Amino acid sequence: MPLSKPLIEIVNVVASATIEQDLDLNEITRKFPHVEYNPEQFPGAVFRIENPKTATLLFRTGKMVCTGGKSEKLAVKAVNLVVSQLRKGKIKIKKDAVVTIQNIVSSINLGGRIRLELTARKLPRSMYEPEQFPGVIHRMVDPKTVILIFASGKLVCTGAKTEKDVYRSVNNLHNMLEEKGLMLYD
Repeated sequence: MPLSKPLIEIVNVVASATIEQDLDLNEITRKFPHVEYNPEQFPGAVFRIENPKTATLLFRTGKMVCTGGKSEKLAVKAVNLVVSQLRKGKIKIKKDAVVTIQNIVSSINLGGRIRLELTARKLPRSMYEPEQFPGVIHRMVDPKTVILIFASGKLVCTGAKTEKDVYRSVNNLHNMLEEKGLMLYD
């Protein structure tokens, strides 16, 4: 019998953004010495902020990728904060950033152990090759996510575009594991 609802923690939100104009990355690094830019190694500049603790890649095209947010809201806030700081540093930015959530990664604890071999056989779209990876890889169709399932009852959910999709995916999987008798509780 189940102990409780799954404990779900969002560990990373990846958001893309655009301001629809070119950026002079050399000018940005002159005005913001903490920004990392090594064009010989990578075409983007890394603009880190502490609150929320994120890193935003800035590209010459005006495109951005923000990583490290712990929620959709914080990822959007981080991008807007970077744009605001650039403006304060006299970098001319005409439009506000248009932000799109690309991927939400979360860590989950189901509070019981999972029978992996049986799970791989009973759950459709699941793969288990213990010589290559210690967990079952389950591809969920709706919402479209990939969930890594470990014997410890821990999961990693990736591919969600909204926090709501994370919760739906995890709850759907948890229900399937329960219904098929694949969970073990001490």
